[in-house]
Amino acid sequence: MRWESGRRSTNVEDRRGMGGAGMIGGGGIGMLILVLIISFITGQNPLELLQQVPQSEESAPAGGPPPADDPQAQMVSAVLGDTEDTWQQIFAQNGSSYEDPVLVLFDGSVRSACGLASAAVGPFYCPGDHKLYIDLSFFRDLDQRFGAPGDFAQAYVIAHEVGHHVQTLVGLSSRVNQMRSRMSEDQANALSVRQELQADCYAGVWGNHAARRNWLEDGDVEEGLRAAAAIGDDRLQKQSQGYVVPESFTHGSSEQRQQWLRRGLQTGDMRQCDTFGGETR
Repeated sequence: MRWESGRRSTNVEDRRGMGGAGMIGGGGIGMLILVLIISFITGQNPLELLQQVPQSEESAPAGGPPPADDPQAQMVSAVLGDTEDTWQQIFAQNGSSYEDPVLVLFDGSVRSACGLASAAVGPFYCPGDHKLYIDLSFFRDLDQRFGAPGDFAQAYVIAHEVGHHVQTLVGLSSRVNQMRSRMSEDQANALSVRQELQADCYAGVWGNHAARRNWLEDGDVEEGLRAAAAIGDDRLQKQSQGYVVPESFTHGSSEQRQQWLRRGLQTGDMRQCDTFGGETR
């Protein structure tokens, strides 16, 4: 991926090395372990549990820009900058304005408006503060643990979280949350899958526009599709517990994630990302 000449976003906070400053509500690592244990036992999404953790009145610490001699952080900044350019253009074409999100780099643990989070949760977007949170060690796991190396695979992860920001701006996230609160667990999970698949499609929309700007190289699309398959619910469940429980899916199967990422890559049109209008398979 040809990201080196890309514009660097100014909306990156580097909180790495801030240690316990990223924890919430005085719970510290003990609260984190408790949340992860409850998530393991109940099967509930850890981010949902984290949102229920009481938060401190203290605001989250602000970080500075990433150092210029950190290639991975610079890549993240360039990708974020290109997503900003893409979505600003798309929103303008539809008669509205795009609000840039902030991307927070952290290591170990971090405080957000959504509650306590750790690297174990993986990259996430918090609609409460319009920020993306990424521990860059996830990219190492994506390569070594999930078998999905490459800079476009990493860019897909960022663009997926930006997709959740787009959903928040257009009001979809709040509507989904309201609907999920009135549903059974299985129904809520199915709705969550549709939301996640749409974010995959939006990541593909960005990838389509990046290709038009000559960012993509041979093999990049395959990198992204491999990453989408690697983090499908069915594959992750098979790896962790040896069997698959479709009713507990919250992000979609490997096949579904590839399908919707591919649709965005092929069309470059967010209107083609209606995962709520029919079958998702």
